[in-house]
Amino acid sequence: MMSLRFMIALALLAMVFSPAPAPLSDWLSPLFPSPGQAQEAAPGPDEAVGPAALFLPLMVRGSQQAAAPTHSGEGTYYAATGAGNCSFDASPQDLMVAAMNHADYANAALCGAYVEAVGPQGTVTVRIVDRCPECAPGDIDFSKEAFEKIAPLAAGRVPIEWRITSPALEGPIVYRFKEGSNQWWTAVQIRNHRNPIAALEYRDASGEFKQIPRTSYNYFVAASGMGPGPYTLRVADLYGNALVDEGIPHVEGGEVAGSGQFPPGP
Repeated sequence: MMSLRFMIALALLAMVFSPAPAPLSDWLSPLFPSPGQAQEAAPGPDEAVGPAALFLPLMVRGSQQAAAPTHSGEGTYYAATGAGNCSFDASPQDLMVAAMNHADYANAALCGAYVEAVGPQGTVTVRIVDRCPECAPGDIDFSKEAFEKIAPLAAGRVPIEWRITSPALEGPIVYRFKEGSNQWWTAVQIRNHRNPIAALEYRDASGEFKQIPRTSYNYFVAASGMGPGPYTLRVADLYGNALVDEGIPHVEGGEVAGSGQFPPGP
């Protein structure tokens, strides 16, 4: 019989690629305590507590994770800045970035994910920050700096193989609230995540977790709002791992650090 965690991982994979995903709460709610139950022991008097999280994050770790599949296609390059359809800021200090073809972009499912690509002359790891609408399935459009790691720029277009990877990152995941976000229309983005993000939920006034729809520009948008905050947020990655952060304040146009990071992927 399949374990519950394995069933969760399968459900999350289906959510990423299904046009009508089931609520994450249908699969994960039994694993989370109700609002009246303690999640973690309260910190002692000598322990610092930041405003972004009153408790350590509750982690559900996926098991029996399948290795990331290998894709094949062609690699090209463009004048990348780190910004793009994923709505991340420009990152001139780090241009190991790329744009994913429309099919594998999958409505922003791979935004912020890390991909290891192998070309004729080398291997490079890039962060997905943009969408390449004209690219065929399997293709990746790299920054010039990244393309040079796998082939000379003069080659222009080269065969590649790639897979999703899970590099070690510094610090926890980060919640970014969009400009114009408010208690009546709330837009949240997840940043600094080592694994692809599958779903985001918030706990409403009744204590129930509600899934927030994802947009193609990589914000999770609650069209009717999430209230003034602070929020309890539950984030799941592609492999069935989930983090819960409490006490996340609403900061329009700003970032709030979570209190944990996802474990390594398979």
